[in-house]
Amino acid sequence: MSVKIRLTRIGRHKTSIYRVVVADSRFARDGRYIEQIGFYDPAKGPESADLNEELALKWLKAGATPSDSIKTLFTEKGIMEKYNASKKGK
Repeated sequence: MSVKIRLTRIGRHKTSIYRVVVADSRFARDGRYIEQIGFYDPAKGPESADLNEELALKWLKAGATPSDSIKTLFTEKGIMEKYNASKKGK
């Protein structure tokens, strides 16, 4: 099973809001997911993203692959830096 951390679109027409979810790569974009780890509103910018850092690190350590947009969000929030530091500490 290939697990990815990616965005799922919610919100009204032309007013998009995204959930940050962990899902099997074979599931549809807005289909079922394993776990929700946060929200992202692109109108407010990446600094307003509400992410559960503990869950994000847990899934990254378990081998989940972040999408490009999620990798950018995680870098802005400092999650990728913490993940890379934990990998080097092993």
